[in-house]
Amino acid sequence: MTTLHKDSLQQRLEESMKTLPSALQSAIAPLINEQFTGVIAKEQFLSLLSQSELSDKELRLALLPLAAAFSVAPISNFYVGAIARGVSGDLYFGANMEFSNVQLGQTIHAEQSAISHAWIHGETGILDITINFSPCGHCRQFMNELTTADSLMVQLPERDEKSLQEYLPESFGPKDLGIEGGLLAKVSHKLTFESNSPLLITAFEAANRSHAPYSKNFSGVALEMNNGNIYSGMYAENAAFNPSLPPLQVALVHANMSREALSEIKKAALIEDHKGAISHLAITTCTLKDLSPNMVLEYVSL
Repeated sequence: MTTLHKDSLQQRLEESMKTLPSALQSAIAPLINEQFTGVIAKEQFLSLLSQSELSDKELRLALLPLAAAFSVAPISNFYVGAIARGVSGDLYFGANMEFSNVQLGQTIHAEQSAISHAWIHGETGILDITINFSPCGHCRQFMNELTTADSLMVQLPERDEKSLQEYLPESFGPKDLGIEGGLLAKVSHKLTFESNSPLLITAFEAANRSHAPYSKNFSGVALEMNNGNIYSGMYAENAAFNPSLPPLQVALVHANMSREALSEIKKAALIEDHKGAISHLAITTCTLKDLSPNMVLEYVSL
């Protein structure tokens, strides 16, 4: 069972702050409170730039330990942080997530987390991503699905910024399969569904935003916690298939970055289009049962 408690996260954030330059510590301290969910608005970032007297690159790199504090890594104990800047100019933290007793294919990489976090907040593209370790091939391919893949810049510590295409030469992506647009494009699949359940409605809305041009499995997940909060996630499909991120994983990112304990999942809902070539029902059920054994899953095939 994987848990993440607010008090332990706050402690990790405060410990990470001690590694920051002193001017940045003072400037960012008011933001890093118990309501901080890993989002720094453009205006806040500009203020931090001014107060810390760091460059844009230096500030993003300095913030990485705070992003990595959100990591859930009970298997590897390897903590990766990522910061994605959306086209709005806002910055979104992300961190790797692993799940005890769950097969490794369900792991979420930090880059996927940061990008999903931005997507949840309505971003339609990523300008740049800052990571504390070089992105693996899986993540390079995942990022190549983005609407902004051709212009996306990648920043690592102690290296010059490079484009994603320099990290993934002769890349294979949506255009090779005749798909226009990409992951994070604003879409609505015009699915129809009626319900009085807030949980099901949330899952349905996520399904309508999903990116599934290959399997047509338009699907969404919603998680209800014991405290009543509801978090959603939509399917993020990939031209190379394997790097696809299931809707449950995006919902888990949403809950994790909102400082929820994953063991506190009370109910879940999965909604998917029955015309899709695949289904997420079996893997969603198995993964959730390991995370929160007493949770109840509602399933709707449209």
